[in-house]
Amino acid sequence: MKKRVLSGMRPTGKLHLGNLHGALANWKRLQEQYECYFFVADWHALTSDYQDASHVQEYTWEMLIDWLSAGLDPEKATIFIQSKVPEHTELHLLFSMITPLPWLERNPTYKEQRKELIEKDLNTYGFLGYPVLQAADILIYKAHLVPVGVDQLPHIELTREIARRFNYLYKKEVFPLPEPLLAEVPKLLGIDGRKMSKSYHNAIYLSDSPEVIKEKVSQMFTDKSRLRKSDPGHPDICNVFSFHKIYTPAETVAQIEEDCKNAKIGCVECKKCLAENLIQGILPHQERRHYYETHAGELKEIVEFGIKKAQMVARASLEEAKAAVGI
Repeated sequence: MKKRVLSGMRPTGKLHLGNLHGALANWKRLQEQYECYFFVADWHALTSDYQDASHVQEYTWEMLIDWLSAGLDPEKATIFIQSKVPEHTELHLLFSMITPLPWLERNPTYKEQRKELIEKDLNTYGFLGYPVLQAADILIYKAHLVPVGVDQLPHIELTREIARRFNYLYKKEVFPLPEPLLAEVPKLLGIDGRKMSKSYHNAIYLSDSPEVIKEKVSQMFTDKSRLRKSDPGHPDICNVFSFHKIYTPAETVAQIEEDCKNAKIGCVECKKCLAENLIQGILPHQERRHYYETHAGELKEIVEFGIKKAQMVARASLEEAKAAVGI
């Protein structure tokens, strides 16, 4: 039997190129090797954005369209919406009863985000306890592997601790201990040279029109030491060149690198070349995106099928957990 993989994504806005070449590219590879469950974590969106959830539903469907357009295959992976499988929240309640408070308070992400997101009131149980909900998300499918970055390792370890504690308290090995699946995820920088992020307003979105893409590429930061076209460039530190390596044919990339180093091409010309190649590169994605935007019935059927499949597995796990507890 294939090992089971579980991963989710919060619906906080439109997806961008960083999402495409990061999580989605990794998920696309994983669905060829494992039994995959991918879910829209709409309950998790409320942990920090509970004061205004008016866009969560819209962002949920936008995200699902982008997932399918990026190559997630409903024949190979189970794609569903977290809130449509109520077993997640019921298992979360069981876990919240047995999780010691200090385990949550020492969570490094909890500490960091409270410092960074000072404009939001995060003094809520929901924010403190979201790793417990995350544990329920993982364990209700008895996932063997969870693809994460290094910064998420403490969350997986907490999930393992909760599983151990549950199994110990109720004298039954209900939940296996999931393992982190560390992924080498390339980080595409935004147009300002920082991490590509919705909150930084520096992202190129998968739904951006050609005109918008051209405008954003024209604003991209390049080699700071190159002030004039006659100055030799340093492609290895230029954000524009990092995009060329993804969207421009290899032989052209080699020529651009040589011309930049010898001041034979200027940044304006280089950006125009990138914009055209980028537009063509994501065109297949945007065509698939348009298909699902205009075939809402098919999209809904795919998601409803995924929800039913996920719920069958989740219900069995929940009943086993409740039986162990004695409820």
